[in-house]
Amino acid sequence: MTAVTTIDTSTAAPASRGPRGLLWAMLRIHRSALWFWVPLVIFGAGTLLWAYGPGADAAWAEFRKLGCDTGQPSLGCDDPGPAYGRYDTAVGLGGGVLGLAPLLAAAWAGASLIGRELEDGTAQLAWTQSVTPARWLAAKLAVPAALLASGTLVLTLLHRLVWSADGGPRLLNGSRDWHESTTFVANGPLATAYTLLGLAVGVLAGLLLRRALPALGTAVVGLLALMYALGDLRPHLWPVETLTGKDVYPPYIGMVTGEGALTSTGARVADPICVDDAKCLAEHDIVGFYRDFHPSSHFWPLQLVETGIVLAVAGVAVLISFRLLKRRSGAAV
Repeated sequence: MTAVTTIDTSTAAPASRGPRGLLWAMLRIHRSALWFWVPLVIFGAGTLLWAYGPGADAAWAEFRKLGCDTGQPSLGCDDPGPAYGRYDTAVGLGGGVLGLAPLLAAAWAGASLIGRELEDGTAQLAWTQSVTPARWLAAKLAVPAALLASGTLVLTLLHRLVWSADGGPRLLNGSRDWHESTTFVANGPLATAYTLLGLAVGVLAGLLLRRALPALGTAVVGLLALMYALGDLRPHLWPVETLTGKDVYPPYIGMVTGEGALTSTGARVADPICVDDAKCLAEHDIVGFYRDFHPSSHFWPLQLVETGIVLAVAGVAVLISFRLLKRRSGAAV
């Protein structure tokens, strides 16, 4: 009798690459962008930390030396010295990173993340392997979104820390009021929301144009248009408050959204510019003046409403991107 030995020649199925393999591949391909973003965040964080520590101390010392904290400031308070200049520059650079991040995200996503891979055919090659188009796009969105959000959140917290602590020096030249656009965006989650919107707009531009340079330009222009439109909408996202004055305009105490003159019937009319001419005021039936404004207590309502709108627009851009990819790549998505 001959013994028959059965040899199992089957081998274990190769381990699936899964999301982990795709994510690591993405980080490897776009490592230059990662090495640009990380030092940029470190630079922004470093300038803000310097401003919060030694920069603020020097600015405060100069502020007190000029007598600007006595309630009876001298003329020198209108012309801050070099210490305040360095401090203000550091705060501006830290906030500038947050302001630049959405544009950088849009340009990179349109040109390198999506446009170049579609133009070179590397995306199509990946789809013929174990990676479906949907998973490919999901990874393209998820990994940069996590890195961008973590970096901008750190910078936002530091910016708000500096802005909340600098008091008098910040008010010295009035350039960083809470409602000033750069400060408003940098002091809350809106900075992160706009950066994610930049990523979504860049991805959509890359999928639409499928070429790096056209996608880069379209993404930046499209994002700028959205940012300007949403910035113009900002004052109307929450009900305003109104101050009135009999002989003069009320003081500026927040984000002014409208002003003018009041008639004896309470109607609002354009200011006839009578100055102190009583006869002119009587002829136009002007009995007072008004200003509509947002006080500082409206910061968070305005911030959160605009953040929600920006994230909703980003979500729509992402949804369109997936629909577009499905239409172009077929049922494999």
